[in-house]
Amino acid sequence: MKKFFILSIILALNTVLWAQNNTTKDTIQGYHFTDVIDIPHTDIRNQYRSGTCWSFSGLALIEAEMIRKGKPNTDLSEMFVVHHSYYDKSLKYVRMHGELNFGGGGAFNDVTDVMRDYGMVPEEVYTGLQYDEPKHVHGEMDALLKAMVNTIIKDKNRKLTPVWPKAIEAVLDVYLGEIPETFTYKGKEYTPKTFLSDYMDINPDDYIMLTSYTHHPFYKSFALEVQDNWRYGQVYNVPLDDFMKTIDENLEAGYTIAWAADVSEKGFSWKNGVAVVPEDEIKNMNDLEQAKWEKLSAKEKRSQLYSFDGPHTEKTITQELRQKAFDNYQTTDDHGMLIVGTAKDQNGNLYYKIKNSWGTDQKYDGYFYASKAFVAYKTMSIMINKASLNKALSKKLDI
Repeated sequence: MKKFFILSIILALNTVLWAQNNTTKDTIQGYHFTDVIDIPHTDIRNQYRSGTCWSFSGLALIEAEMIRKGKPNTDLSEMFVVHHSYYDKSLKYVRMHGELNFGGGGAFNDVTDVMRDYGMVPEEVYTGLQYDEPKHVHGEMDALLKAMVNTIIKDKNRKLTPVWPKAIEAVLDVYLGEIPETFTYKGKEYTPKTFLSDYMDINPDDYIMLTSYTHHPFYKSFALEVQDNWRYGQVYNVPLDDFMKTIDENLEAGYTIAWAADVSEKGFSWKNGVAVVPEDEIKNMNDLEQAKWEKLSAKEKRSQLYSFDGPHTEKTITQELRQKAFDNYQTTDDHGMLIVGTAKDQNGNLYYKIKNSWGTDQKYDGYFYASKAFVAYKTMSIMINKASLNKALSKKLDI
């Protein structure tokens, strides 16, 4: 009995130690982030089955800017921007005889261009949901509009009619709703123009886009060669060091950043809430990592690189590496989001906190964390308030 009692105690202690070890193992498994900077911004939205991330992220920037300026937390209408952009795009597409990208995609400057030309309305005034769906589903509308503009440019009448733009507008009105000329918001009447000037107090000309590529001169602007830049929006081109420094300075000063990036990479995991660029070259690993790496098969190496089981050494991103990825289509214009702050993982590595527009059914309730390497490597462009630029860079860009 005594031996059995002692054995029972030993087994109990082992069980406790095993449980503690496994709890510790579970605790450290994966990535664990601690926010460092978290700039005030509006709630997560859901673009759902529509290619309108550019509108959601561009307006997320403007909403955060309103908060920064002391304005109320306001939900702006993404579909107001989509309606006007689609109409303007159809005019240009026909003028270009169809030699232009036509679809639901766009760029950040579409948001500021629409604001400048047409104003803005709040979401509660214009939801863009007129087709018996609770969320945005644009497949049918996109296909119908594309078929219409392609039919128009075939010129079956041998002369374009002056009324075809009204047909485009009618389809947009049916699916998204007619644009209101006036509306009442919080007890006051506005037009889209006066809502922008009087309620929002936002100047669209205060916002600029930046990128970093070597196929154009630095400190000059150019039209970024991506399909959804149908307006030929201008971006300022700066060296990668200036580009990353600008992002950090913006966040430290309390400015959010609209972020266009490639999210088709293996290192981007929405499920795990992280975007990284794992290092796959032995020369950049420490001795312990090298020893483990050399013993792995090719399949095991690929599996480990993208296991998302916790922080690993990341690739060093250079200007040349970034350019090469853009030139050979490894970096593509996929998605618009909003950088709202920074965070550190359990090893002290810095990440950017990203507000997405895919709803909240996800590990971090609609946010994810992108490593510095990922942002340096896979960013297509950003939109910022030009007031956030440091004086030296502002001078070089003549802003």
